[in-house]
Amino acid sequence: MSRRPASAVTPWRLYLVFGLLLAMFAALLGRVIYLQVLEVDGGRAFLQSQGAARAVRTAEIPAYRGLITDRRGEPLAVSTPVISLFADPAVLAGVDDLGPLAAALDMPREELEARLGRYAGKRFMYLRRHAVPAEARRILALRFPGVRGAREYRRFYPAGEVAGQLVGFTNTDGKGIAGLELAYDDWLRGVAGKKQYIKDMKGEAIRDIGVIEEARPGRNLQLSIDLRLQYLQHAELQRAIALTGARAGSIVTLDAHTGEVLAMVSHPVYNPNNREGLVPGSTRNRAMTDVFEPGSTMKPLTLVAALESGRYAVDTVVDTSPGRIRVGRKVLPDPRDYGELTLARIIAKSSQVGITKVALELGREPIWDVFQRFGLGQPPGTGFPGESAGVLPNRPRWRQIEEVTLAFGYGLTASPLQLARAYSVFASGGILPQVSLLRRDPGEFTGERVLQPSIAAEVRDVLHGVTAEDATGHLARVDGYAVGGKTGTVHKVGASGYLDSQYVALFAGMAPVEDPRFVTVVVLDRPQGDRYGGGAAAAPVFARVARGALRLLNVPPGSTVSPAEALAMAGGGE
Repeated sequence: MSRRPASAVTPWRLYLVFGLLLAMFAALLGRVIYLQVLEVDGGRAFLQSQGAARAVRTAEIPAYRGLITDRRGEPLAVSTPVISLFADPAVLAGVDDLGPLAAALDMPREELEARLGRYAGKRFMYLRRHAVPAEARRILALRFPGVRGAREYRRFYPAGEVAGQLVGFTNTDGKGIAGLELAYDDWLRGVAGKKQYIKDMKGEAIRDIGVIEEARPGRNLQLSIDLRLQYLQHAELQRAIALTGARAGSIVTLDAHTGEVLAMVSHPVYNPNNREGLVPGSTRNRAMTDVFEPGSTMKPLTLVAALESGRYAVDTVVDTSPGRIRVGRKVLPDPRDYGELTLARIIAKSSQVGITKVALELGREPIWDVFQRFGLGQPPGTGFPGESAGVLPNRPRWRQIEEVTLAFGYGLTASPLQLARAYSVFASGGILPQVSLLRRDPGEFTGERVLQPSIAAEVRDVLHGVTAEDATGHLARVDGYAVGGKTGTVHKVGASGYLDSQYVALFAGMAPVEDPRFVTVVVLDRPQGDRYGGGAAAAPVFARVARGALRLLNVPPGSTVSPAEALAMAGGGE
């Protein structure tokens, strides 16, 4: 009897195995189709969501912050692309040798290890913010696990300290925190976009999926500043600080016809591109925020009150003998006995006695009214952060000495910008301008008439007379041009009252007088030595700034009328 070989397999068993395998394959294929193709019970959506949760991430696309430029399109603030390096501390902490990474980051290895220790248990920490792209790529090329880079923008200020206090600056995250960067942050700041990418098991980005929302760049901002004049004023202010030993100072120039700020500088200065070791107070735009008693620069406004009263003309004679006058218990002196002076010469000589006699006859109300109409005690309305309104007192009862000292600029406070705005009334023919830090289109000038053009013209002639050889502002003269203005020398206020040895030197002026193009105010805080007065310290600065500004604005030499002749034309000759 023969036997079947032991290795033989019956056909039905073979068919059974093949059938089972085929059924299993069909079941698996059906399951795959069920999960990845069919939407029954959310199968495909569930797997996709689980996969995306583990591998798909959303990243922010940084937005470009808008440019800040001067009136001629020169950049004052730009955003440059940089790369910020960051790491996953949990991954990076597992690296045996962090020395090469620490060396590339230019930090001691111990410091890097200590930082990783502080971030233990977290999944994100910055290694370096705003690195130069070439340097960042060199570090990323080391391919340390968990180390990545993200594109950002860093703010750069081409004019540096020259325009720093006006333009301001942003913080590390690109948010405006000072100056016009803060005032117009919403305008300048763009809207970040979003994109999706796929990461691997180590958290590294391996492929971008697509953009969810495009980044929208910020809008540009064009200032009224002329950067050429800004550089000129900055240089002249630094020169004045060095020559006079003043602790601080500011210069502001306004366009006489539009109210635009053409230049504005302050001292001390700082560099917004490098804020290490920043000195407190150096970021302050003193031309906008700091106030002082304007002193004798208010006498032309008191002259306006006198002329408007109808009781005085510029050639009205006032006897200032014997060179001093008593008001209550206070004696107000002149440097010497000037004798009889016309009202115009009272301004030219800055006679306290003459102005006091006028103020006593006029009373406080008309003088206060002129000050108020000329914008004192009110914010200029530029929108600059910290803009000062100054103080124009309006108390119910006034002592006689308070009424008199108000007439020559004590007892009230104003910023350099407010003083420049007030003098713009004379320059513009009687219009108080709405000051602007942004460039205006032609014909966009807005302002309010507060003075008759004829009186404004008379006062301009008187201010030209202040630059006569024997007047207080003779050092403000500019060869080939007729300029005008008024000096001021004010005692600083201390804890116990006015300080005998500390002053603020002022000059407020315009050029050219026959058709003013600009108004400039110079303020020097605590000049040292014998030349501390407005005529000696501040007037020469005005002359140098005015000379450069007239050249930059292409103003040809004009009137050859001397200051003395201007006084005579105004009826103020002696």
